[in-house]
Amino acid sequence: MDLSVIVPTFNEGPNVAELVRRTTAALPGRAVEIVFVDDSTDDTPDIIRTVAATADVPVRLIHRDDPVGGLGGAVVEGFRAAASDRCVVMDGDLQHPPEIIADLLERAEMGDADVVVASRYIAGGTSDGLANAVRTTVSRASTLLTKAMFPKKLHNCSDPMTGFFLVDLRSLDLESLRPRGFKILLEILARKQLRVAEVPFAFAPRFAGESKASLSQGMRFLTQLTMLRFGRMSAFAVVGGIGALANLAIMWALTEFGMEYLWAAVVASVITIIGNFLLLEYLVFADMRAESGQMWHRFAKSFAFNGIEAIVRIPVIGILVERAHLPSVLAAALTLVAAFVVRFVFHALVVYAPKKSRAARIAAVVEPLEDELAA
Repeated sequence: MDLSVIVPTFNEGPNVAELVRRTTAALPGRAVEIVFVDDSTDDTPDIIRTVAATADVPVRLIHRDDPVGGLGGAVVEGFRAAASDRCVVMDGDLQHPPEIIADLLERAEMGDADVVVASRYIAGGTSDGLANAVRTTVSRASTLLTKAMFPKKLHNCSDPMTGFFLVDLRSLDLESLRPRGFKILLEILARKQLRVAEVPFAFAPRFAGESKASLSQGMRFLTQLTMLRFGRMSAFAVVGGIGALANLAIMWALTEFGMEYLWAAVVASVITIIGNFLLLEYLVFADMRAESGQMWHRFAKSFAFNGIEAIVRIPVIGILVERAHLPSVLAAALTLVAAFVVRFVFHALVVYAPKKSRAARIAAVVEPLEDELAA
């Protein structure tokens, strides 16, 4: 097999037949397979099966009922299932022209690159297919920010935000990847220093369907970038900072409306505890949810801990206000900073700790007994 083409899809049924047709036509005489890793909630899986039945190349479907890691997680699952060490990753909306796959493969066969990136930002490439000037500006700014945060590893990559590239799986450690959201190439390049080559491509208008870009995807990208550069604790700090600002804003607004400052602190704490948990759940610890039990168990542990922390912290605010004569909002800010490290340790080691299997729990009880009997 010369090449595996990995196509993560989410409700992209109208594009499937055209993508398979153009991909097949672009690679005559090549041994190629197309692997759809599908997280769809519509009839896309049925369309893929129908197209596969008459395709001139092998077309495989991996449908995920539990889309762990989003698009990036789908790509990694495709890597694991691929029949070839060389894999092309492309979107299912045909904004990545299949005709460029031949250029990617030809460049890879020169043997001096681990990753060949289809770039919008080198001579011959364009990003005209982006929906509007706002998306173009956001894309450019995100690229500059990313390259600034990884100046060495991304030195030879003009378009680390693209989702269109070829990678030699022999150069990767798949177990080290922590995919989340859209930007799997960034995850690959930031984890390990790789040899990068580029070919130009014109980002095309969407063939059919609707764009999946959203504010939540933007938040996932910023979280991914923070965790790659600074680690999970920094991502936790970003979420904590957002929660702290929200806490202070709510408290200030309530005191302005006449609520007594301690009660305002209580209300603000409850609201931000719930909001912070949701941000931690879907951004910072998203990759740890599957192994850490049920969501409501995590919420109960998080809420209980934060409630106890608030019970301790709010009287401290009173002491700082009444005895140290600090402004109430400043006093609240100081206590939030002091609580940060304890919160992170508790959530990382308790709330999102991998849940032991039944066998492991039994072993934890039985093995010490066996040791005692042997002694």
